[in-house]
Amino acid sequence: MANLHGEARARYVQAMFGRIADRYDRMNRLMTFGQDMRWRRFVIEKAALPPDGRLLDLATGTGDIAFTALAQFPALTVVGADFSLPMMRVGQQRAQGHRIHWCQTDALALPYPADTFDAVVSGYLLRNVIDLPACLAEQVRVTRPDGMVVALDTTPPPRNALRPLLLFYLHHVVPLLGRFVAGASDAYTYLPESTKAFKEPQQLADLMADAGLLNVQYKTFMFGTMAVHWGQKP
Repeated sequence: MANLHGEARARYVQAMFGRIADRYDRMNRLMTFGQDMRWRRFVIEKAALPPDGRLLDLATGTGDIAFTALAQFPALTVVGADFSLPMMRVGQQRAQGHRIHWCQTDALALPYPADTFDAVVSGYLLRNVIDLPACLAEQVRVTRPDGMVVALDTTPPPRNALRPLLLFYLHHVVPLLGRFVAGASDAYTYLPESTKAFKEPQQLADLMADAGLLNVQYKTFMFGTMAVHWGQKP
C-alpha cells in the first residue's frame, strides 16, 4: 500500500472498503470503544442544519452519520454518497435505509450544482482522497452560502507521553482486531499507515481555510487521534 499513489491507491481503497463492508460498523465500535457514535452526533451539531434542510454525507459508508442526522431532524433531505457500492448496500438494508438518497460518486467530482446543500459532512474521507485540496473545493462548491462543511477523521498521534502507547495500539492491536473480527488485517494495517501520513489538525484547518471556508475550528478526541473540523462557506 505504501507504494501506491494516485488512481492505483484510489482503486485499492475502494476494493478494500468493499471487502469489509458487512463488518465495518462492528470494527468501528470496537476500535473506538463505542465513542464513534458520539463523534458523529458532534458532526451533526456542528453542521447547524435547519430542520427541513438538505444534507450531503460524503463517504457515507453504511450511513452512520446520515442516520444520525435523520434521527435528530426527521424532515431532512439526506444524500449519502460514496464510491463503495457494497458499503451503501449494507446501509440500504438498515432501518430507515429507504429515507436516504444513496449515490455512488467520486468525492473529487460531485454530480451536484453549486450551492445545493445546507451542509456537507464526511466521516473518514479526507485521509483517503488522492487530492485533498480538490476534495475540499468540491465540498465548498456544493454548499450553500452560510452553510457548513464538517469533517471527522483520524489524525497522527500527538507527540506526547502517550504517543508510544497510541502507536502500539494502531500498529498492533488494530490489525489484530481486523484479522479476527473483519477477516482483513491488511485493511486495518492501511488505517494506521494512512493516519500517520495524514495532516496534523492545524494543517487540515489551514487547508480548509485555503479552500475558502471561514471561522475554521476543530476539536480532537480519543487522546488526540480523532478530530472534527468545521468551517462556514461565505
